[in-house]
Amino acid sequence: MLDIVPIPALADNYIWLLHDGRHAAAVDPGAAAPVRSFLQRQGLTLDAILCTHHHGDHTGGIAELCEVYNVPVYGPRTENIAGVTRPLAGGDLVELPGLGVQLEVLDICGHTRGHLGYLLPGGIFCGDTLFGCGCGRLFEGSMQQLYDALQRLAQLPDETQVYCAHEYTEANIRFALACEPHNTRLRQRQAEARALRAAGLPTLPSSIGLEKATNPFLRCAEPEVIRAAQQSGAAMESSELAVFSALRNWKNHFT
Repeated sequence: MLDIVPIPALADNYIWLLHDGRHAAAVDPGAAAPVRSFLQRQGLTLDAILCTHHHGDHTGGIAELCEVYNVPVYGPRTENIAGVTRPLAGGDLVELPGLGVQLEVLDICGHTRGHLGYLLPGGIFCGDTLFGCGCGRLFEGSMQQLYDALQRLAQLPDETQVYCAHEYTEANIRFALACEPHNTRLRQRQAEARALRAAGLPTLPSSIGLEKATNPFLRCAEPEVIRAAQQSGAAMESSELAVFSALRNWKNHFT
């Protein structure tokens, strides 16, 4: 049985660690110290590092970890990430024999030009593409690419656990409520998120089903979301991509 644990790091990052009680793999280690500390406390051996994209808060711990653990480092083929030894593209498979698991690599670019996701049975490590009740900023790709990436994730089974890389859920819910104030499931999610954070617990993982019910970036066909996008001041058509673009631009300036 695999356990998937969020290790808090930096300001609001989560480094996800998969382990079976003996072997472990780290996803997006933006810092080495919290990973090393967890491994030592639990008596685990690091077998692999997985990177979704090149931003420093996802890669900053690679060099130090590799000084201690001689492990393969997987990451996007089209991005320049120091330390990556196993470059990947969408459609590839990653075998982690120590953990007895195979991961499917998904192309979910937009936030960055080569952003990858790692799909395992029952879960997706999606980096900064999909967040709890939100999505990543557009840095290097196009709106079409980011929209397509989110649609690709939305096609996963509803029960799929969403392991994203930042604790942004409460802030994202505030924006979602501006888009869809009458969404009762969204208001319920806000109460749940507040209770979790008050108890010092993460709001993650989420699930694809929950995101489809509450995340405005996956609800661009909903009438209330469309009206909110139109009222945001964006000149737009009525297509879902146009709604998505208006929402993403609005979110960039939302406080």
